[in-house]
Parts: sequence; structure tokens; C-alpha cells
Amino acid sequence: MSKNSEQYKWSDRKESLKNTNHKPPYFKEREVWWCALGDNIGTEINGKGEFFRRPVIIVRKLDKYSFVGVPLTSKSKKGTWYVSIVCSGLGNTAVVSQIRSLDYRRLDKKMFVLDRITFLSIIVQINKLLNKNPHRV
Repeated sequence: MSKNSEQYKWSDRKESLKNTNHKPPYFKEREVWWCALGDNIGTEINGKGEFFRRPVIIVRKLDKYSFVGVPLTSKSKKGTWYVSIVCSGLGNTAVVSQIRSLDYRRLDKKMFVLDRITFLSIIVQINKLLNKNPHRV
């Protein structure tokens, strides 16, 4: 399938998400949800499949309408901005460098809740990412 075709499909899907006026689901930190991330640009992580979804960890609830999330990949990745985790017996990697603010309308279905130790290891990596050189302005 061509990239343009995927972009048109995502554009239609995004429009339907924007026009959704349902009550926000109850979500909280440490939960992992299927989330419509879309068809993005360059190195930005994409959603997959018909609904452009990917598992996302809710790392910070901003209000009942939005949150900061970190996407997961099923691929094993090594490096500073990745955290390997085991979810429901499956290996996944939290892609910390792809942290972003998201709207509740992107949430589809709650998958599971991360244990506190795993969640804290992700928070530590986020802090390292954001505080790499605090004196550089």
C-alpha cells in the first residue's frame, strides 16, 4: 500500500476521532491502552493496522481530557531511550524518546496496568532524557 494511501486513511480516521463527543474514559497513570497514534512523519512512531493503533503507557494524567504517553513496540530495542518491559508474558520496549501529549479521544481500550517498579524505571529514563544537560539553554 502506498504511503499516500495510508495518509488518506489516517486523515479520515483522525477526522472521525476529532468528531467523537463521548465521555472521556477513566484512565490513570501506569495503565497501558491501545491508542490511535496515526501515520506520522519521519522518525515519529506510527500506529499500526486499520485503526493506526499502538500500546501507550500513560505516564502523566494532565486532566480528564489529556495525558502524556510513551508508546510501546514489540521489537527489542537497546539504548538510552528504550526500556525493556514484560507485559502479560510478552516482551515489549517503551520508546521513551517518543513521549508526547495525547487527547483522550485517541484511547481505544485499556490493556493492563504496569507494576510500580517497571513504571518507575520508565520515569527514570524520561527524567534522564529531559535533564540531559540542564545548564544548556
